[in-house]
Amino acid sequence: MALQIGGGGGGLRGLMRRKPVDSDRARAEGQQQQLAKELNVLELVAIGVGSTIGAGVYVLVGTVAREHAGPALAVSFLIAGIAAALSAFCYAELASRCPSAGSAYHYSYICIGEGVAWLIGWSLVLEYTLGGSAVARGISPNLALFFGGPDSLPWILARHQLPWFDIIVDPCAAALVLAVTALLCLGIKESSFVQGIVTILNACVMLFVIIAGCYIGFQIGWDGYKVTDGYFPYGVNGVLAGSATVFFAYIGFDTVASTAEEVKNPQRDLPLGIGAALSICCFLYMMVAVVIVGIVPYFAMDPDTPISSAFAKHGMQWAMYVVTSGAVLALCSTLMGSLLPQPRILMAMARDGLLPSFFSDVNKQTQVPVKGTVVAGICAAALAFFMDVSQLAGMVSVGTLLAFTIVAVSILILRYVPPEEVPLSSSQRESMGLNQEYDEEKGRDPLGDEIRDTSQIKDLIVTEPMKDPLLEKKQYKGTMDEMKRRKIAAFSIGSVCLGVLVLTASASATWLPFLPLCIGCIVGGVLLIPGLVVLCWIDQDDGRHSFGHSGGFMCPFVPFLPVVCILINTYLLINLGGDAWLRVGIWLLIGILVYIFYGRTRSSLVDVVYAPVAKADARRSSSGFMS
Repeated sequence: MALQIGGGGGGLRGLMRRKPVDSDRARAEGQQQQLAKELNVLELVAIGVGSTIGAGVYVLVGTVAREHAGPALAVSFLIAGIAAALSAFCYAELASRCPSAGSAYHYSYICIGEGVAWLIGWSLVLEYTLGGSAVARGISPNLALFFGGPDSLPWILARHQLPWFDIIVDPCAAALVLAVTALLCLGIKESSFVQGIVTILNACVMLFVIIAGCYIGFQIGWDGYKVTDGYFPYGVNGVLAGSATVFFAYIGFDTVASTAEEVKNPQRDLPLGIGAALSICCFLYMMVAVVIVGIVPYFAMDPDTPISSAFAKHGMQWAMYVVTSGAVLALCSTLMGSLLPQPRILMAMARDGLLPSFFSDVNKQTQVPVKGTVVAGICAAALAFFMDVSQLAGMVSVGTLLAFTIVAVSILILRYVPPEEVPLSSSQRESMGLNQEYDEEKGRDPLGDEIRDTSQIKDLIVTEPMKDPLLEKKQYKGTMDEMKRRKIAAFSIGSVCLGVLVLTASASATWLPFLPLCIGCIVGGVLLIPGLVVLCWIDQDDGRHSFGHSGGFMCPFVPFLPVVCILINTYLLINLGGDAWLRVGIWLLIGILVYIFYGRTRSSLVDVVYAPVAKADARRSSSGFMS
């Protein structure tokens, strides 16, 4: 069929409808307000590094070294960095091909469908709100150390317990959130400049730790590596467990992808920004780990303040203030990175009709979504003021890992079964002369595929007089072979995803008896391995070359790299714990209700017609849409 109706507002068809990748055209036609294109590579690197390096690294090195990795802490950081790089490769390709606001929500809407995109966007809204609130709550205790102790902040900023309530309010955290919100409203150029300065100062603190630690290490002969139980005291399993813990120290580079619409040259700058930010973070993490476990034996580390206590043991008590400064700077930078993407995701969802248009308004002076930024900032500030959200940190990890997984699945879909049809709005149908075909399509029997008008059959099937029956037969056979290849590819992708889910769930269910556990792992492997082999054997779709913007970054080692990425992220998701999943499940259930009663019927794709990509492109070219 040449044309397909969008499917109205309901049913499975509504959940599977996909939006076009070329959203630049909609903005050029004035249908969408455009964000300011101000960012270059250096600013993207500053955003990525600032969003990734949080104060957790100043604590993680002690906990992971003592309980999991020992002197091999740097190896754990390296493995975690490689695992994060798998997701970064997938993000880099999609960000350069589809440079629009929304990050993982936008990519899944294009590649998978509206239902999955809504759930990803809804979970990301929760992730960034909770993440920003938790980070803000962590600043005040560190800041208090400069005033003499944990409870030494000025009264107006100090934490207080409300009378008759078991609630401890944090005015300092709320004030910081509101200050960052005001900064983000000034413009992306201004906020990225400030974040760049804070990130540079934080990197200088980490370089101080590395250089000063090396000086102490060479003086004492690196005593931390001379422990009797060797470099791997907990074995390989301990190193891998440590890498799973420190993996979350790399979360944050996806913030770079959320700014895609504001990048001057997204095809070049986005992959470079994501890759450089992750590489810098991995280098700094590993060097800090090498130094700290070298100057203090892993079993003697302070789990709460490992770095400052390590310097104090060697007579450098003053270094505590330098390290605390780094922690405060890291938290402030991470806070900016947490609040930056959320209004852009809300804006992308509002553009698609899934949320009220209030969130899609872009301020004419600053060219940022000020309304969405203010609402997101007020919500995060209220949470930071009234609630200790540290116990909800698992919910943040669920949203991030879900996004990483869906982005990897989107890469497989893009390469093997990219969308064959694009949705056309009523204005585009009129400009391209498709309204008559749309009316004829609507007049078709809704329960069957018969076409009542013979002129429509002629238009849809025979576009030119048949001159060579053999050539026509060969073309028909080629079309049928391509349809068969797409069906096999789609089935294989589904088999891989199901196999990963069964395998990781079985491997994580250590409470099961040995035999059921083995059976589950075997079933998962039977689904995963053949599907992966088929994807390696069949050709990728030629349509991948014309999908979105060409000439950008291409994810290497497809399908292996995305499949490994899906495997790692799914394993981490399953092992986050039942409490985190219960809370996220309640939030997603609320999101499903919002979609059913609002977004489903107000989606911008409710009344669209789907036309084959080649036909739409040809019509656009003849109508002057494409240069």
